Amino acid sequence: MRYLTDRKRAEGKGAAHTGPEHHWHMIVSSAGLALIVPIFLYVFGRTLGGSYDEVIARLSHPGIALLTGLVLFVGMIHFRNGATVMIEDYSRGSARKLLLIVVACLTYGTIATGLFALGRIAF
Repeated sequence: MRYLTDRKRAEGKGAAHTGPEHHWHMIVSSAGLALIVPIFLYVFGRTLGGSYDEVIARLSHPGIALLTGLVLFVGMIHFRNGATVMIEDYSRGSARKLLLIVVACLTYGTIATGLFALGRIAF
């Protein structure tokens, strides 16, 4: 027999029973994005307006390709976590399940498409 009070069993768990894990992941990913997005925007801004060959040459650089892939991956995972929390808060039933599946497919499909395109450019 367990000798835990109701409060002790509920401590650290939110409405989704995962505790502060979602919040912590959002803070970590937003801090990472706050560091890499300005660098990405600077690089992307310098690339805008160039010819096709200039753009391909810049995006073929390993550092810039890595930065672009990192922004794409971390940004989409951050989007997925935020959208999941929003869907869990505001929808119920089968609509909730369907929306969670759609967000997951959209996120991973965007990541896969973006990384594939980046790989075709970089190699």
